[in-house]
Amino acid sequence: MHSLRKRISILALLLTLTVAGGAVSPSYASQGPGIKKALQSSVQSVKDFFGRFKKTRIIEPVKVCDPLPEISYCQYADLTYESLHKNFNTEIVPISDEILFTGFSDTPDEYSIWDNSKINPYNVSLVDMKDTVMIDVSSYCTPSPKHVTSDFGFRKWKHHYGIDLKVHKGDTVRCAFDGVVRITRYERRGYGYYTVVRHSNGLETLYAHLSKFIAKQGDTLKAGDPVGMGGSTGRSTGYHLHFEVRYLGNPINPNDIIDFTNHTAKNRVFVLTANNFEYKKEIDKIRYWTVRKGDTLGRISQRTGISISKLCALNGITRKTILRIGRRIRYT
Repeated sequence: MHSLRKRISILALLLTLTVAGGAVSPSYASQGPGIKKALQSSVQSVKDFFGRFKKTRIIEPVKVCDPLPEISYCQYADLTYESLHKNFNTEIVPISDEILFTGFSDTPDEYSIWDNSKINPYNVSLVDMKDTVMIDVSSYCTPSPKHVTSDFGFRKWKHHYGIDLKVHKGDTVRCAFDGVVRITRYERRGYGYYTVVRHSNGLETLYAHLSKFIAKQGDTLKAGDPVGMGGSTGRSTGYHLHFEVRYLGNPINPNDIIDFTNHTAKNRVFVLTANNFEYKKEIDKIRYWTVRKGDTLGRISQRTGISISKLCALNGITRKTILRIGRRIRYT
């Protein structure tokens, strides 16, 4: 190792002198053949040393993919809504001063449940939901072109979870969005003949008090396809369509989505948040007494501390109303 270092030193000296002056200085040259032989030996030793690496295989880095092309901001500055929707299959939703690009994702995991009897089999509360859900409602078709006869919200003694639209007996009731019929049933003391359709955008809609079914359970429908015929079956006081919009079984005020004056969707995209379920917090404050055998208005009044007259006002009944076992009597 000491000898190799000496030879490398001599070689480095020779290279230095050559670079500096183009030749070896006379003082070194005068030392004769000894220097020349030493230099030749040093050069060969260095060649041998570095020659050890000739058979070493150098592994080239693997090229995984081409670099992303540079995108000029100005290149896309003038894109229109139509071109964005066409090229990227996305919607532009204005929120405050921002523009949110959102593609429409698959329906919720809970929709793996396919129940043909329960309107809400999901048991999911959305009062405190954290997510914001973007729902494409651009294909909306009005179920009935007539006017609203009763709105969403508290109606006398109970909450009304939908919108009532005027229909005549036999009028065609149409599907609001593309979807598949999940339920067709009859409920004597409630919805009468009613249909529930699950839609590809994640919503479900309910059509109640029909006189006749047209679409059958399991049928695939397009927006505007016939669901049934208008009627007044079930608990109804006249011909009308009771229309509900739900997400994971939770009713949404249809007015949040639809302009019932013009019978169009208010926006191409409906932005669903916890605010759409604020009404449920008020409903949760309401207390009910479930009628049992032997109960009377007087007894319920004593047990709840609410006067009989107020119980009647809260429930739309009179002192002579027969209380059936299982009926829920509101007392707050």
